[in-house]
Amino acid sequence: MPVNKNALIRYRTIDACLRNRRRKWTLHDLIDAVGDALYEYEGIHKGISRRAIQMDLQAMRSDKLGYSAPIIVVDKKYYTYEDPEYSITNIPLSEVDLSRMNEAVEVLKQFKGFSHFNSLNEVVQKLEDHVYAASHNTRSVIEFEKNERLKGLEHLDLLYQSVVQKKVVRIAYQSFKAKSGNSFEYHVWWLKEFKNRWFAVGIKGKGKVITHLALDRIVELELLDGPLYIENDDVDPGEYYTHVIGVTVSENMRAQNVRLLISHDHAPYILTKPMHHSQELLETREDGIIINLKVQLNFELEREILGYGDGMVVLAPPLLRDKIHKKMQQGVTNYNSPGTIPQI
Repeated sequence: MPVNKNALIRYRTIDACLRNRRRKWTLHDLIDAVGDALYEYEGIHKGISRRAIQMDLQAMRSDKLGYSAPIIVVDKKYYTYEDPEYSITNIPLSEVDLSRMNEAVEVLKQFKGFSHFNSLNEVVQKLEDHVYAASHNTRSVIEFEKNERLKGLEHLDLLYQSVVQKKVVRIAYQSFKAKSGNSFEYHVWWLKEFKNRWFAVGIKGKGKVITHLALDRIVELELLDGPLYIENDDVDPGEYYTHVIGVTVSENMRAQNVRLLISHDHAPYILTKPMHHSQELLETREDGIIINLKVQLNFELEREILGYGDGMVVLAPPLLRDKIHKKMQQGVTNYNSPGTIPQI
């Protein structure tokens, strides 16, 4: 049963009155107290009716709101709580409440990599302790994909702060292909996560080309006070990745129609979890289904296709079909090579 803000003010005011046992509360006294509270918090001048307060008392007595308040009338005139320790703020949590709070804890704990959320972490810890004390159940009902040993997570907070504070960072970086690292100034515009791997997105120095830097390839990181930060004025992150799978975006490449044949064994997974928001079912055949994606031809797309092995075949465009074909052939060659057979 949803409760609006004014109703909550009334309930909490009545609760405060009934907990105050140093005076006796008539219905008229409660009407005056609630009227004063509504004026103080919401600026409502018209006060509250006798019937409205009677309905509030009835609602608090019932279990509709979960209160089941032990409100009694003494001497047929004065309202109070039969249990002097009772308050609507101390009602026990239901099983549904505990379940929802457990889920909320698991969701909020995903932010623990950012020290910006230190205060939130303390709240989460308190909430987690409270849920545990109430339920004595440590089993989680939500399990997120995460890799605690992932390199580079220690850089998340500083990169986040560089965006928030609009400060340039100096990065010592070494890509997988480079024999040695190099250092440069970098303007971080946003942070991007893909398949549990984090990237800093922005521009180098005074350049204009948007680049992605994998956090696990950052050797050193320093927040700078001197250089002028170049802000992101016109690039929307959501729109930037519209035509790609993953993070590899080419500003000079147009999205192409990619037609894929999916075996019936893999079709349910593709249909229930589309590879891309542009995915469209074109045809259902005896040997599988045909879908179409409108995306750029990038590394991540190839990885996705290769991940399905013999369950996915590229029908078009020819360039992508030939590239995947060659990789599949090389894979067969690797398996047929005597050097790949393990010695037992």
